[in-house]
Amino acid sequence: MRPLFQEVLHLYTDGKERSRQMVQDELRDVYGNFKAFKDHQMDEALHTAMSNGLIAESHWELDENGKLVMFYQSDQDMIDLINSYIK
Repeated sequence: MRPLFQEVLHLYTDGKERSRQMVQDELRDVYGNFKAFKDHQMDEALHTAMSNGLIAESHWELDENGKLVMFYQSDQDMIDLINSYIK
């Protein structure tokens, strides 16, 4: 099993767009009990990955409660970089 944040990055290597909630939904069965799985920590991890050029904001929308939801995606250069770190 990979560390949580490596697995988060690995999800983006398929080039699909995901929000934090979508990432959490995909990883909940394995990582749901981790302290770092909380919304705030996951948002922070995604922002760090974005700052490091591993993912990029693709778009945003408002959910049914009027909360901002950011979506992220990796292009091929980003995917190659992630794959160079995660074997």
